[in-house]
Parts: sequence; structure tokens; C-alpha cells
Amino acid sequence: MQSVAYNMNCVDGMAQLPAESVDLTVTSPPYDNIRDYNGYSFDWHKTIEQLYRVTKPGGVVVWIVSDQTVNGSESGTSFKQALFAMECGFNLHDTMIWEKESCAFPEATRYYPVFEYMFVFSKGKPKTFHPIEDRQNKWAGTNVHGTFRGSDGKLKRRSSTWKETVCKDTGCRFNVWQVNTEKNNDTGHPAVFPISLPIDHIRSWSNEGDTVLDPFLGSGTTRIAAYDLNRNFIGYEISKEYFDAEEERFARHSAQLNLFLTESE
Repeated sequence: MQSVAYNMNCVDGMAQLPAESVDLTVTSPPYDNIRDYNGYSFDWHKTIEQLYRVTKPGGVVVWIVSDQTVNGSESGTSFKQALFAMECGFNLHDTMIWEKESCAFPEATRYYPVFEYMFVFSKGKPKTFHPIEDRQNKWAGTNVHGTFRGSDGKLKRRSSTWKETVCKDTGCRFNVWQVNTEKNNDTGHPAVFPISLPIDHIRSWSNEGDTVLDPFLGSGTTRIAAYDLNRNFIGYEISKEYFDAEEERFARHSAQLNLFLTESE
């Protein structure tokens, strides 16, 4: 598998990629002005346009984002980005939530914010979905049952064939993921998400040998996840400082993993 990263603007970098060459993107762009990324900013319109161009039919983009609060109002940038992605041709396949265990700066005038959006955009119908089934099922051991509400508003019973199926101990996850943030950030990057986020999305929306993209490489967490899961990877980071730190981090990780695999043979 190939894993490559470039110290350049992601819009310029993606413009050099062939059209429809990426299976999955897992990324977290800068959130308004919440963090100072060495003074860099990004053009999310051009970024999303390029993402649509390089994504394969059936490919998926996981866009993890939140909003800055200014003068008592959230910016709404995340919604603007999602709507623009749809204007470009993406389907808004799912609006997922990353729920954290705590918030950094609670305010007295509102309920404490503990989540970020994980917009799942797809180019047509997703060609790959491997659901993670680790949710404890309270109906385990009982026959599948239940009703649904039809378009006329009336409750209807599920198909009779469901009654012959026994509920498993675990079921498919809901689209709200409870994931704790990293406690010890020694990467030198101001915004690092936990490794389990890209790992679980890569497992869900791609296969071994697929190509994963992160246009905002940052500390390289998505790159490490793709490497460990045997996916090809392409990443871009505009900051030379963050890029150099990420290259060192990835080199250490890949060397340690290769040593482990060698000793395990």
C-alpha cells in the first residue's frame, strides 16, 4: 500500500489528482476561527468542489466539523458547507454526531456543547458499507417485532417473516458515536481527533486496497488509521511546521508497526 503526503494547499494538490480516483475522504477542516492554524485559512467552496471531482461514483466523504460562537450566535458554517456539498452533487447520506465526554468552555446561558457534526456525503449510492455492530441489544434473544408508521400516519406491523428472526446480542450502531477525546496531545497540533474516529469510518465506508484522502492532514491521524487498515492514502498539509511533525510521527508509527509484524511472524 502507498501512503503519501504533500506540504501544499489541498485545493492545488487535489487539482493534480485524476477525476474519480478516491474511494473515501475522512477529514476535519478548520472550524471558523476557533483555532489559529499558523495563520492559514482555507477556501471551503473550492475544497468541496475538488472533493466532488476526485471522489469515485459511490465514494464517500466524511466531513467532521463544528461552528464557532460569535456574539452569542453559532456561525452556521457547518450547515452552509453541507448545503454547498449538495449543490455540487453530493448526497447528504447521513448527518452523524460525534458526542464527547465533556466540553472545554461551558457557558452559563446555554446547555453545554459536547458534540461535533460528522456529515457523510456520498457520490450517488455508497458502494461500500460495513456496519459496526457493537451496540448492546436490549431485545437480545427475543423475536424481532415492532411497527412502523406509514405515510398515512397509521401504525403498521412489520413483515410476518420478522417474527421468525431472533434478535442478536449486539446490533448496528446508531449514528451518534460516543468517543472520548485524546487526553495527551503530544503531536504539536492544536486540534487532534481520537484515532478511533478515522478507524471506524474507514472500516465502515471502504475496503482494503481502497484509496483514502485527507485534505487537511494535520497531525496525521487519518493517515495512521489508513496505514494500519491496509488502505492507500493521500494527504495534504499546508503548514510546513505541522507537515514536518506529521512526517516524523508517521515514520515512527510505521517503523514500530513493521517491527511488530516482523517479530510476530
